[in-house]
Amino acid sequence: MSSKLEQLQALLSPVVESLGYGCWGIEFISQGRHSCLRIYIDHADGIRVEDCEKVSRQLSGVLDVEDPISVEYTLEVSSPGMDRPLFTLEQFAAHAGDQVRIRLRVPFEDRRNFQGLLRGVEDQDVVVLVDDHEYLLPVDMIDRANVIPRFD
Repeated sequence: MSSKLEQLQALLSPVVESLGYGCWGIEFISQGRHSCLRIYIDHADGIRVEDCEKVSRQLSGVLDVEDPISVEYTLEVSSPGMDRPLFTLEQFAAHAGDQVRIRLRVPFEDRRNFQGLLRGVEDQDVVVLVDDHEYLLPVDMIDRANVIPRFD
């Protein structure tokens, strides 16, 4: 996780948690004038639009006062959804047994994209089974990871 994301996590997670939600993860997508700060919130009872609005209002106030982002951006507050992104080793471990899609920042064994069964976590590596081959992917190399929803 970049130092900017760590700073945002430290600033915003306590606000989300004080409202009774979990801060599932934070993304900052820098695209010039169309940058986006996306905060994923979670709750045992699920997330409704009203929950996102409530959290968004509180976070907007904190962001206006603290001003941690120097460029213009849009704030989005969302549920992680069924194809939830995975950010932490704890989240990867909790989703062991699920199918996942992982994109790396740089190639690992000549590839950047992996889709397969999430086996779990070993030390700082995410273990994924792809086509009968087990990969240990360093978590700090992961650009994006999502659970692939099951419809049983």
